[in-house]
Amino acid sequence: MAKRSSLSIRIVEGKNLPAKDITGSSDPYCIVKIDNEPIVRTATVWKTLSPFWGEEYKVHLPPTFHSVSFYVMDEDALSRDDVIGKVCLTRDVLAEHPKGYSGWLHLKEIDPDEEVQGEIHLKMEIVRGQGSQKLRCTVFEARDLAPKDRNGASDPFVRVRYNGKTQESSIVKKSCYPRWNETFEFELEESAPGTLCVEAWDWDLVSRNDFLGKVVVNIQGLQAAQREEGWFWLRPDQSKTRVDEGSLGSLQLQVWLQDETVLPSSLYQPLVQLLCREVKLSPKDHPVQLISLIEETTTAECRQEVATNLVKLFLGQGLVKEFLDLLFQLELRRTVEANTLFRSNSLASKSMESFLKVSGMQYLHSVLGPTINQVFEEKKYVELDPSKVEIKDVGCSGLHRVQTESEVMERSAQTLQSYLGRLLSAISHSVRMCPAVIRATFRQLFKRVQEHFPENKHQNLKFIAVTSFLCLRFFSPAIMAPKLFHLREKHADARTSRTLLLLAKAVQNMGNMDTQASRAKEAWMEPLQPMVQEGAAQLKGFITKLIDIEEKEELDLQRALSLQALPVKEGPLFIHKAKGKGPLLPSFKKLHFSLTSEALSFAKTPSSKKVSFITLANIQAAEKVEEKSFGSSHVMQIIYTGEAGQSETAYLQCKCVNELNQWLSALRKVCLNNQGMLGCYHPGIFRGEKWSCCHQKEKTSLGCDKTRNRVTLKEWNDPLDLDLEAQLLYRHLLGVQDTMREKYLELTALGASGNIPNIQSEAPEDGPTQLFQVLQDLEDAHRSGPLTTADQEKNSLLELQT
Repeated sequence: MAKRSSLSIRIVEGKNLPAKDITGSSDPYCIVKIDNEPIVRTATVWKTLSPFWGEEYKVHLPPTFHSVSFYVMDEDALSRDDVIGKVCLTRDVLAEHPKGYSGWLHLKEIDPDEEVQGEIHLKMEIVRGQGSQKLRCTVFEARDLAPKDRNGASDPFVRVRYNGKTQESSIVKKSCYPRWNETFEFELEESAPGTLCVEAWDWDLVSRNDFLGKVVVNIQGLQAAQREEGWFWLRPDQSKTRVDEGSLGSLQLQVWLQDETVLPSSLYQPLVQLLCREVKLSPKDHPVQLISLIEETTTAECRQEVATNLVKLFLGQGLVKEFLDLLFQLELRRTVEANTLFRSNSLASKSMESFLKVSGMQYLHSVLGPTINQVFEEKKYVELDPSKVEIKDVGCSGLHRVQTESEVMERSAQTLQSYLGRLLSAISHSVRMCPAVIRATFRQLFKRVQEHFPENKHQNLKFIAVTSFLCLRFFSPAIMAPKLFHLREKHADARTSRTLLLLAKAVQNMGNMDTQASRAKEAWMEPLQPMVQEGAAQLKGFITKLIDIEEKEELDLQRALSLQALPVKEGPLFIHKAKGKGPLLPSFKKLHFSLTSEALSFAKTPSSKKVSFITLANIQAAEKVEEKSFGSSHVMQIIYTGEAGQSETAYLQCKCVNELNQWLSALRKVCLNNQGMLGCYHPGIFRGEKWSCCHQKEKTSLGCDKTRNRVTLKEWNDPLDLDLEAQLLYRHLLGVQDTMREKYLELTALGASGNIPNIQSEAPEDGPTQLFQVLQDLEDAHRSGPLTTADQEKNSLLELQT
């Protein structure tokens, strides 16, 4: 059994923020830290005190994490960014909200005594002296302490307090990973044992010492155990009472912590096999369909998550096409009006959305990327709505006269037609780029709609069924919000955002096959009508070619695809490698890197021949590097086994914190099953005959910080984790099983009365009955499962902390 935690984060918006710029405004963005480690940075929203972000992230992390913090910052071009305030949610607070924490929270001022991080390794024991007992505390080392000095480190020492007496350790200069190995003894006060306080401080020669955190241990509990040793979180000092509550503004957040205990694969097999059997059944021969029952009892708020779990599960079983085909048939069976087909947020619609994102994100980037980049780079003013035209934004023409409203709109139409033409050309030539499984699924959809609506008046419906997913639910959302689909690193500004919105509207109209209903909505889109009509015709031709794929061709394409090492992630990075035993190279060199399921390789340019760099099976860790090591931010290290069998390290620099974490996340996921992954590493570099982090003098010495291989960001192209998907489905089905049972009894009663044909009221082997038994078996397995070693260790250590 393994316990896995994930944190779903939605940073909605801020309000009433203080002005940090001389213009009376701010340029706010958010930094998300988990246990004081930056994980995510939102886009900057310029010149506002009420920013809207609407950004969502999901982080997979160990269940032992402590807190998640949100720092609201003001971006400055010429100086250090200003800190506006922060919000901190501990794991305990999140655990009190099993359905997620949602709401507005006041930003709090940054208190240096609360900005603590890291852990300290202690051993505490009760020893017998001559006629009395002594309290002995050994302070071994600390890791990941907060850097308090300008050099990016601290000069830490430890202060141990007990019963009114204080002892101090030596000072370790310029390190956030100090090693003391010092022991302190106190006479134990048996009548009133009290507490032992271990404080970490940063020594300063001129100014006052900076607080780095503390651990408070209850001696009464220690007396019972006699001896305890382990790593302890450093806690902040007592919070100060603030009278300015709310004066720094507020942040609206949605944060949901999910803890999952994943059972061995064999225990999920009955559930997986049952679901696989169900998707192979025809709805006509099996009226009480298990998938249909799941759909009817799944509420709208969790339908997207359930759809994603099902899609990933069936992708892993090679049955996603059959699963979606079953949903198409169920949806068509209850559709009466043709114009309502796939327009609701049904399980079929949500599953297709997830399927396209999981299987087609690389395809989406290939088709939309060049046009989206052009829109961002040109930043042209575009507007077709007369009520929104702003002449002042356009400037003057070559004759030095202000353009008229009609001239602005005419030029805007020409610009949009140019973008649309480029986009249509990319779509039309993308048939071979589209994954075979997507093409085959659209072929099934086209076929089912044609069978259900054979009338001549519905001749466009089978094309609209395909474009309702491809254009309306995939291309258009990505055009409107390219950052959310990783097409761009930052949100669009107001001008670019408007251009993207108009472009997305035009694509939607083309996807609707230029119906009268789409024309009537916004008459001012009329200048684009000729292009929309031409685009609708081109889309028909494209879809005809897209679905023209036979079973053999589908298998051949999938087989060829499986033989290729498709890129998991690629992009420019700066490399900085250690050269023998000499000094590090003076600068970083820019190269184009590509990560596949086999190796990390690089080339001078994206089109150059790639050179294999590191075989994935040889990677032992992918971690961050201390900023002070190179005097640069966003540097990661890849520790791997070289050709000679010795451990080597490559240093790569990213352009921002988001790119850094995305690369680390991708590397950790593809190396998930590697043998010999390291449990600890050096966050510094070996220079001047010692490690810059912990000052150890042996290059092969044990690392001073723990690796974070389990901290990853959720992406649509994540490797499939079938056990986790099965566990998530089990948890959902367990929550709705009573509703499912009621619905099932209702349907079997109708079948027994003859109102629904072909239902046997006494059918012990039917899907729903088997499902209820499978859920019971899994519930029993969860109840009887033992705690992991990590859980037991965590519980024993927490008892010592207050």
